[in-house]
Amino acid sequence: MIRRIYLLLAGLYACLSVFAQPKPLNVLVLYSDDQRYNTIHALGNEEIFTPNLDRLVTSGVAFTRAHTMGGMHGALCAPSRAMLHTAKYLHSLERKGDFIPPTHIMMPEYLQTLGYKTYGIGKWHNDKAAFNRAYQDGGGIYFGGMHFPKDGGQESPRYVEYDATGKYDVPFQHAEKFSSEFYADHAISFLNRQKEATQPFLCYVAFTSPHDPRTPPQKFRDMYPWQKVSLPPNFLPQHPFDNGDLKVRDEMLLPRPLTEEMARKELALYYGMISELDFQIGRILDVLEANGQRENTLIVFAGDNGLAVGSHGLLGKQNIYDHSMRVPMIFSHHSLPQNQQRNQLCYLADIFPTVMDILQVNAPEGLQSTSLFPYIQKPGANGRKAIYYAYRDIQRGVRTDDNWKLIRYNVNETETTQLFNLNTDPFETKNLIENKQFEKKYRKLNQLLTKQMEQYHDFLNLTLPNWGKTQP
Repeated sequence: MIRRIYLLLAGLYACLSVFAQPKPLNVLVLYSDDQRYNTIHALGNEEIFTPNLDRLVTSGVAFTRAHTMGGMHGALCAPSRAMLHTAKYLHSLERKGDFIPPTHIMMPEYLQTLGYKTYGIGKWHNDKAAFNRAYQDGGGIYFGGMHFPKDGGQESPRYVEYDATGKYDVPFQHAEKFSSEFYADHAISFLNRQKEATQPFLCYVAFTSPHDPRTPPQKFRDMYPWQKVSLPPNFLPQHPFDNGDLKVRDEMLLPRPLTEEMARKELALYYGMISELDFQIGRILDVLEANGQRENTLIVFAGDNGLAVGSHGLLGKQNIYDHSMRVPMIFSHHSLPQNQQRNQLCYLADIFPTVMDILQVNAPEGLQSTSLFPYIQKPGANGRKAIYYAYRDIQRGVRTDDNWKLIRYNVNETETTQLFNLNTDPFETKNLIENKQFEKKYRKLNQLLTKQMEQYHDFLNLTLPNWGKTQP
């Protein structure tokens, strides 16, 4: 009760601001699963077909150096979603991000205090109580990490309907359509119900594509003959050293060494999943426009984390290379600059305060992340000087605004270090750590990494010889 009173008081001033506008903006958040940064046609991938994500790019601002921060276990999507909702950084999350405590105010929860209706759809990889605090209603909800083939896969996804008690102790149901279509149907149904409503809404649609199992419907599978799919410049048959998680589930999907044919086929399926997801997003956008809701709806599109799919001899996201840490992030509305890109370093956690600024309301106290709205307004404004990454207690890294990157590993007391100049080597293929010419650069980045760890409350001691053995 005390917490609810606090929320109501905290939102009172902001409420006066938002309702001073003729009509408050709705918010539609579209969140994809395992979609890496370079999988949108309008942002440079000429092989992939994404006309509807392209629509979002051309009708707003895309951040091209957006990142997740990593995770403390293999399911990176759990902390990613917690960071999105709470604007907290990785080491400030509870239970590695699996659980969102009542003390961490979530964006939809806060918007409720401003008079918003909140509605959640699709994947929720955090605790059930947090979902019900965030969302007053929802549909097609999946509490879990992925649609395992034994449980129906993407073709017949498991789900539950909204339970106002928050218990969700009923058996799963199975949808008889592909997951993305199922979630899009729920979004469309909600938008149609809100067509004549005067109350603003936040609708969150969390897809399970393009996460595996990568089984796109035949129409989208046929769009990408594997022989025509290009291998990334950083393709390798296998990772050159033990990074500490080469036996995680994601990495066991294919045998090693990978062949070029295996990698091309996997990429073809990955692209097919993204194009199918894009098609379903297009259906949602079409309904928004047909209902006259598009002009009054801010759309945020982002991915929870990236994926290797053959890069560096890896398949999953349990690493801190760019293909796994960088994600798409787009803010789309007619009031924002149109068809523009921003290259400031940013995190998924920045979405919450950015949305508050676009809505012209005060953010609640306690947010840790930074609003990107100043960069939307002024493309040349200085952003973060560095981005920090962590994976379990075996990998730490830092990337600078001038595109240098350091990764440190400690696996079974064996330390490995990688230093990359992303200006000349954007695919992280040339490790410069043994080049004496860059000793000073290494020392500088190593000091920066320590400072970043302190800043983000990561108290892992990198000076210990066994720092990679404190967590199983």
